[in-house]
Amino acid sequence: MREYTEKVQPPRTVFLRWPFGHPVGEPGNSAQQQAVVYEALRALYQIAEPGTIVDLPFRWRRENYADYQAPQACELE
Repeated sequence: MREYTEKVQPPRTVFLRWPFGHPVGEPGNSAQQQAVVYEALRALYQIAEPGTIVDLPFRWRRENYADYQAPQACELE
């Protein structure tokens, strides 16, 4: 829940509007889970200001993850 995250103020956060208890995606949907983990790592790497919350663009059960391309190391810089 975003309002709790805003009150706690962790150093950096990524946020998804997904059902509680599904932090990286649907059970058994490895393509979805990998996409979320890669994008979360990219955001956490790029966040420069403490307290920043990045909203990841994924929508619950409305995305096609088969064509998702993980970022390359050089894209993170």
